[in-house]
Amino acid sequence: MQDPYDVLGVERDASTEEVKSAFRRLAQRFHPDRNPGDDAAQQKFKEINSAYQILSDPEKRAVFDRFGNTGSGGGGVGFDISDLGNINMDGIFGDLLRGFGIRTGDRGDIKKEILVTFEEAAFGAEKELTYERTEGCKDCHASGSAPGHAKETCPGCGGRGRVRFQQGLFPVSLERSCSKCFGTGKLVTHPCSTCGGTGLLSIARTIEISIPAGVESGSTRTIERAGNTQRPDRTPGDLELVVTVASHPFFKRSGDDVLCSVPISFVRAALGGECEVPTLEGKGKLKIPPGTQPGSMLRIKGKGIVRRSRSGRGDQLVEVTVEVPTALTLRQRELLQQLGSELGDESKPQEKGFVQKLKEIFG
Repeated sequence: MQDPYDVLGVERDASTEEVKSAFRRLAQRFHPDRNPGDDAAQQKFKEINSAYQILSDPEKRAVFDRFGNTGSGGGGVGFDISDLGNINMDGIFGDLLRGFGIRTGDRGDIKKEILVTFEEAAFGAEKELTYERTEGCKDCHASGSAPGHAKETCPGCGGRGRVRFQQGLFPVSLERSCSKCFGTGKLVTHPCSTCGGTGLLSIARTIEISIPAGVESGSTRTIERAGNTQRPDRTPGDLELVVTVASHPFFKRSGDDVLCSVPISFVRAALGGECEVPTLEGKGKLKIPPGTQPGSMLRIKGKGIVRRSRSGRGDQLVEVTVEVPTALTLRQRELLQQLGSELGDESKPQEKGFVQKLKEIFG
């Protein structure tokens, strides 16, 4: 087998899109329909297709990069590298390959992040997600063959899709997928011009996602069979969505409660009253008890996050910060001094307690 990188003319660190682009360019050039009666072009097309089957499959590509054509990755075992991903992985042999770092059983699953706002996480929302997935080519009905042409029986396996072989390292016969037909038992002789004979295409899909109320960042949701189709004869993998909740400039979350901080004047903190505060639903009213101290946590019932485990909503917890005026007029300063004299020490219970603790500690 020729080096697939050389066949497609790409570097070894080429991206998936670069591999795909090179394949399409060469496939169009050497397509049998464009070169009727040219055996060399048909042979070249087969080589291009085989190379693409390896480099477009992350598992097969990783194996090829590790072991090369002969598979002599330290043990001299002469496996056909293009088929290592399809060998029966049961028992000791599977453990050995997994020890080499070779992944098996790739189902075509896709993992995507979906970003939601703080409010969407609190109350739920409908979101659209557009992503790329591999699926069957509609022009050839995922067969890989051009319209009007059927696949031929593979001469390598006689249509079974699997061949038996024996390695010196293992005194038993092993079975693997046929390297010519990749386990299908059939060969494409007249490739579809749309998919180049692979039977698969990368398509952009847009789906509607329901975000449940109260969802937390890091939550996941799986949509079955919305992932990639690895082969035309296999069912698609799943799409796993990971929810990321954007931070809010004013609110923070603690379980089902919403936390925020609101400044009030020292007059309102002393006398009490009501002040306007923002909530997740707009403006709301917060009752300030007389004598509210800086750092006090006040509660607004039922203005938090929709609860997932039971009915109702959490609360909004408001931390009060007291603003001290920084620019006083002479009249204001006199009034404050007069107020301080009239209040005396009885108006400062926290300060009295602090002084008493100092006396107990230092005598």
